[in-house]
Amino acid sequence: MKQWMCGRRGHRARFLVGIPVWTALIAAVVWMVMALWNWLMPELFLGARPIGYWQALGLLVLCKILFGCGPGRWGRRRQWGPMTPEERDAFKDRFRRRGPDGSTDDSKDAA
Repeated sequence: MKQWMCGRRGHRARFLVGIPVWTALIAAVVWMVMALWNWLMPELFLGARPIGYWQALGLLVLCKILFGCGPGRWGRRRQWGPMTPEERDAFKDRFRRRGPDGSTDDSKDAA
């Protein structure tokens, strides 16, 4: 049964199956945002009006731009991979010594 997934054709088949699946998932998330907004916001805030599907999509894109949630933020964990334990300790130590303005004690001594 997995034979049709083997080789190049298998990659194409997975890709072609994945397109409608991802499209449906994104559409479902947008619909959930729209439904939640239309259910909660007019009740909580007097001036809020119901929104449509495309406005809900725009709201999701705006949230992604402003807050940056999603896979892009979690990619920072990869920076620890190539570091040696000594480099990690040095990085953590520098981070702990930072002042409220973001400068380190080393940079204050140099100035």
